[in-house]
Amino acid sequence: MATDIKELSRRILDEVWNNQNLDAVDEMIAPNFMQHDSQSPVAVRGIDGYKQFVRYYLTAFPDCHFTVEDQMSEGQMVATRWTVTSTHAGNLGDIPATGRRTSATGISWSRVENGKFVESWTNWDTLGMLQQLGVMPAPAQEAA
Repeated sequence: MATDIKELSRRILDEVWNNQNLDAVDEMIAPNFMQHDSQSPVAVRGIDGYKQFVRYYLTAFPDCHFTVEDQMSEGQMVATRWTVTSTHAGNLGDIPATGRRTSATGISWSRVENGKFVESWTNWDTLGMLQQLGVMPAPAQEAA
């Protein structure tokens, strides 16, 4: 089971996000799915909620690519540490496209039941991404 849920976590990043195959969401997300992500612009509930969430980010970052850095699993839980790289080519909420490349790291901790995600908690470097886009000031650099 541990290998299966790690593979499921890799698969959602690869098929849904990297390959933009939203039909694959139906196979991996449970109807009662709930995502906890304080940075999410929308409440992510169920299959359609997850698809809406993916569309929101793919509109802003159509070339996004996730790389799995590490994974751990125990029982029904899987933790995946990832890096996402992308170009800001579309609006991100009120932020117009900047054309800038970004790289952000994050960790998703997910619960799987019957081969589908039912709940997920995600933390990622939103501030770093906004700094790379130039919409938030970067920390002051010390003079050498």
